[in-house]
Amino acid sequence: MDAKEYLKKASAEVDGPIRRYIPDESPMRLIEAARRYPYAGGKRMRPAIALAACGAVGGDRTKALPLAVAVEYIHNFTLIHDDIMDGDDMRRGMKTVHIEYDEPTAILAGDALFAKAFQIIAELDIPDAAMREVLRYVTKAVWDLARGQEMDVLNEGRLITEEQYTETVFLKTSVLFAAAAAGGALCGGADRKTVEAVNRYALDMGLGFQMFDDYLGVAGDPRRTGKSVGNDLRKGKCTLMVTYTLEHLKDETKLARFKGILGNANALEEDVREGMEIMREIGAIEYNRRAAESRVNSAKRQLDILPPSDDKDFMLALADFAIDREA
Repeated sequence: MDAKEYLKKASAEVDGPIRRYIPDESPMRLIEAARRYPYAGGKRMRPAIALAACGAVGGDRTKALPLAVAVEYIHNFTLIHDDIMDGDDMRRGMKTVHIEYDEPTAILAGDALFAKAFQIIAELDIPDAAMREVLRYVTKAVWDLARGQEMDVLNEGRLITEEQYTETVFLKTSVLFAAAAAGGALCGGADRKTVEAVNRYALDMGLGFQMFDDYLGVAGDPRRTGKSVGNDLRKGKCTLMVTYTLEHLKDETKLARFKGILGNANALEEDVREGMEIMREIGAIEYNRRAAESRVNSAKRQLDILPPSDDKDFMLALADFAIDREA
C-alpha cells in the first residue's frame, strides 16, 4: 500500500465537501479568511485517518465523511491561531490569515471554523450513542490541544525534560489524529475495544510523526523539507534531541557551548553546525530517530485487532510514512 497514493485518493474524497460546507455569507471577508487554509489543500492526513478507520472496522466510509471534514476544519482553526501566536508570515506558500487580512479577522475565522466543525458533527448519520462518543473524543482533543499549545508557549526559552517534551507533543499533535481515528471507527460501528485500539494507534503514530519531523529539522534535506537545517537550535526549541543532549552530555565545556548556541537567534551557520555535531556525537540524533521508530512500531501493533483490508493496509503504511518521508 502506497500511503501517498491513498492520501491523494482521500483528498479527492474530502476536497469537495470541504468546499461545500462554508457557504457564501456576509461579511465575505470573514468567509474568505475562514476558507483560506482548508481550501489550500495539505496532506489531509487527519481526514484520511477518519475515513480509513471507518472502513477498516467494516463500516461505510461515507458515514465518516462529515467527521473527516470537521476534523480538518478543527486542524485549520488551530493553524490560524498558532500563526498569530507564533507571529508567522507564511504558510503553505502564501501569506498567513492574520497577515492577509488582519488579526481580529483571523481570530474570528478560526472561531468560525471551530463552530462549523461541530455543526457538521451534529449532522452525522450514526446512532445517538456513537454520536456522544464521537463528541467526547473530539471535544477532549480540542481541550488537550489548547493545553498543549500553552505548554509549548511556556516551554519557549526553557530547558525541559524528555517527559515534558513528550507530553507537549502528545497534546499538540497526537490527540487530533486520535480523535479522527476513534471517531472514524465509531462511525463504522466498531465496539469499544476496537475503538480504543485504533485510538492508541493514532496517539503513538502522532508522537512518532512529530519526533521524526524534529529529526528532519536537523538531518533532513532543506531542499525537500523546506526547513533551514538546525534552525530549531536558533529558536531554542527543546526537541527530544536537545533534551537528550542536555541530560547526557557530561563534557562541561561542550555543554556550556551547546547552551550558548541553543536559543541564540544570531548564531552563525558554523555555530549551528557545531551544535548539531555535538548532538550527533552524543548520540542524540540517533536516539530521536529510534524513539520515533519505537512509537510507530507500537502504533502498528495496535492494529492487530483489525481484519485484513485495504484501509488497514493504509493505516499501517501511514505509520511507516510518518518516519520514512522527506518532508
